Amino acid sequence: MNDRPIAIVTGAGSGIGRETAILLAHAGHAVALVGRTEAKLVETQSRIGAEDCFVISADLCNAESADWIVERTMSRFGRVDALCNVAGDAPLMPIEQVTPQAWRRCIDTNLSCIVHLTAKLLPVMYEQERGVIVNVSSMASIDPFPGLAIYAAAKAGLNMFTQCTAREGAAHGIRAVCVAPDAVETPMLRSLFDKAMIPSEKTLDPRDVATVIRDCVIGGRHFEMGETILVKSQA
Repeated sequence: MNDRPIAIVTGAGSGIGRETAILLAHAGHAVALVGRTEAKLVETQSRIGAEDCFVISADLCNAESADWIVERTMSRFGRVDALCNVAGDAPLMPIEQVTPQAWRRCIDTNLSCIVHLTAKLLPVMYEQERGVIVNVSSMASIDPFPGLAIYAAAKAGLNMFTQCTAREGAAHGIRAVCVAPDAVETPMLRSLFDKAMIPSEKTLDPRDVATVIRDCVIGGRHFEMGETILVKSQA
């Protein structure tokens, strides 16, 4: 286990996060599965195998969770080679209905938690002089759908934060990249839009996005450091 690369994947209980964890495990990584709902993480673990991953149940909106996640992973494996920030949430509401609570929750889920986790993990990666961070953004960050204003704003901030991380980390051997998919067939999407509004044939499969994330982690897309990679539906 000590010779294997180690990855932390947030949002690993379903959708893109689950598929990312599975693909990274197949690529030879040991994976720390992070999410809010332990039962969903355990389901992901059962698909990978307990020897290849372990579960960290945490509320990423709590800034102190970053300490807990990194410390537990380091205690288990002694290092972290990759961080995949997949967890997110998309509230659907017109701008005039946005409350301070909704704004805070959206920013915490889609941006603040990634900032906190990155800030906690970078010193570890700096000492290792290697590491890769992949953040999952959204096509909404450049082409927002009406009602997704605060989600789009948070993801646009994430795009820039990723670019900043890449520039600061480059001297230490750290790569950072953002992956911005079109609509993905996930429970989150269907909680917002029915198939009459966004037909399944116009959505991406979670594995389509996870494949891009995996390729970024294992180095197949190293030339796109700091960039926001758009993953578009073919329909």
